[in-house]
Amino acid sequence: MKNKAIILQAGGGYDKVTVGTRDAKDPKVGEISVRLHANSLNYHDFAVVSGVWGPSEPRIPMADGAGVVTAVGEGVTEFAVGDNVVSTFFPTWLAGEPLVEGFATTPGDGVDGYARESVTASTNAFTLAPKGWAHVESSTLTTAALTAWRALMSDDHLKPGDTVLVQGTGGVSIFALQFAKMAGATVIATSSSDEKLNRLKSMGADHLINYSKTANWGEVAREITGGRGVDHVVEVGGPATLDQSMLAARVGAHISVIGILTGLSGEVSIVTALIKQLRLQGLIVGNRTQQQDMVNAIDVNGMRPIVDKVFPLENIVDAFKYQESNKHFGKICLEM
Repeated sequence: MKNKAIILQAGGGYDKVTVGTRDAKDPKVGEISVRLHANSLNYHDFAVVSGVWGPSEPRIPMADGAGVVTAVGEGVTEFAVGDNVVSTFFPTWLAGEPLVEGFATTPGDGVDGYARESVTASTNAFTLAPKGWAHVESSTLTTAALTAWRALMSDDHLKPGDTVLVQGTGGVSIFALQFAKMAGATVIATSSSDEKLNRLKSMGADHLINYSKTANWGEVAREITGGRGVDHVVEVGGPATLDQSMLAARVGAHISVIGILTGLSGEVSIVTALIKQLRLQGLIVGNRTQQQDMVNAIDVNGMRPIVDKVFPLENIVDAFKYQESNKHFGKICLEM
């Protein structure tokens, strides 16, 4: 049986996306075979597929993959045939402090990813998926959800009563809203769309700011907290939004520097960071243990992801063009 796979030629670009086949080998010691059913799109995947930073050799894209275990190799006890699983972003980073620099081990970038129907990989390349979730739902966890989880729960130990500022309505920001509310925090949400802000309100956002109408949204966010400032900022904008994020923050606040949506470099007000003694932390997703902790929390709390639209696997280019339109609210997924 031939298993469908998306093949991205060296350099990337939509014109270099083809549909081919890749068969999965039988699992060896410590490996499992997985019938994949879904992927979800992230900015990192977009950068690879669109050619912003395309691969140096032909590559199967997509870091986020979810499916069901079809075979287990010798010595495997963590998984059994029939288990629903979801991929890990850094298969070699199992726990503890960051061990990986760059994307050399990331599926869909440095190594082949999950835009295919079947794969055999190390058990470390997957964790169990949340109980009762569809594969499309589970596929949203690998990159966006784990980034939000690590930022709030692992790096800053969010606690009830804290205030979190989230930016926009992409996957990381929406998961951050959900996890923050799960922890009993107050959430200030920003967006350039009143319609999207209303949707965030329906999900539990406590305060809303339209940044296209309010240029000094950082100061407004601080005023909302009575002048104290927010405890944590999930910073996905990058250079053009960081100054406002620092203005919004309290003394000693934690700012998770995650996104580059407004560019790769820019000026930063070092004085503000010093005066407020801010903790600016860059991060890329998280480790396998953090993913397992996140899945356990989801199982207990019963939250569900927000999926905007699902495309067939072979329509991957259409999916990325839709992502570029910025019309989505939540995750865009592929299904096979």
